[in-house]
Amino acid sequence: MIVALLAPVLYSYVTAVTKPSSLPLGVRSVEWLRANGGAWLVDDVERLYYSWRTPKKGGPQLTTLPQVGSNPVSRAVPHRPARRLDFPPSRIHALLRPVLPGEGRWAGTGPVVAGRPPVLVTAYRVDPDYPRVIAYLAWIDHTRTQTTLNPGRYEPPGKGPRGPMEVPLGARGRLLATFNSGFTYADAHGGFFANGRSYTPLQVGMATLVGYTDGRVDVRTWRGGASPRAGVAFARQNLPLIVTGGKLNPALDDSTRWGRTLGNAVRVWRSGVGVDRHGNLIYAAANYQTAPSLARIFVHAGAVRAMELDINPEWPSFITYAHPGARGATKLVPNGMQSELRYLRPDDRDFFAVYRRARAVAPRP
Repeated sequence: MIVALLAPVLYSYVTAVTKPSSLPLGVRSVEWLRANGGAWLVDDVERLYYSWRTPKKGGPQLTTLPQVGSNPVSRAVPHRPARRLDFPPSRIHALLRPVLPGEGRWAGTGPVVAGRPPVLVTAYRVDPDYPRVIAYLAWIDHTRTQTTLNPGRYEPPGKGPRGPMEVPLGARGRLLATFNSGFTYADAHGGFFANGRSYTPLQVGMATLVGYTDGRVDVRTWRGGASPRAGVAFARQNLPLIVTGGKLNPALDDSTRWGRTLGNAVRVWRSGVGVDRHGNLIYAAANYQTAPSLARIFVHAGAVRAMELDINPEWPSFITYAHPGARGATKLVPNGMQSELRYLRPDDRDFFAVYRRARAVAPRP
């Protein structure tokens, strides 16, 4: 009798964990449990685990930071026309003293495009109360790059065309960086549009990373219809904005709107993407963050609008490539659960890829 009752459960589990996947067995097992009525158990266990792992306030300071990037970018001194793109972006102001070597200073990561590196990275300590917590940031020059949204093996859901589910081989000669997308559709119910196809309808009021056919990118609250109008190359939604008008969204609170799994009150790995006043993307990821603390990282880095992407230690990834052909892959985010080769082979989740533009465009004023 017990065997008969357990047989469907066992069949479901074996089927789930033997399907093609880019994830370790343990992560697939947890995802199966979550999808089959055990979300409450996973949520409770994760809440207890992450609450237990949260560091106590204070403690010894770091003496060094992980090295990120390959070559520090010095800030230009000569006068620049008022409407010219501000390059490099201002060094991020240190919040702790003494300032550590390289802290908040932007560094290049790979090929130079039109005379300067289009993808810069940095790291800094984000909170005097937690002096050992580090944020990892990337800045992407929209005038020298092209960003794409790529379906994964299982996300977005549906039976639409998946493409290669990795960075296409023919595009790797221009590849500069890749980074993780947002929550699964089951958790966030956000829209997904790419490659001229609406995989899931866009929802009014949700934070949306939008790419346009002319190469511009933006992070904004979606006010359009279920499918975008002409001129939109991709749109990926995830939760409401966490930064708007250069300030924290007044609606930020402890509700589950900022992460169905853990809500907002538990400090975990969180990632997000924002846009600065010139239209350049800013990516950020850090451990032991709530939604408001992640939002403060973006405001401190100069974002005027920002949205949360995926959370928990399995998912945040920002990978740069030092040489054409996706050679010299390096993880900016120290995610031990993902390889630097993630997105160079089929991945379960959708993701963003950043390429060198064939021709630079004029910056926004």
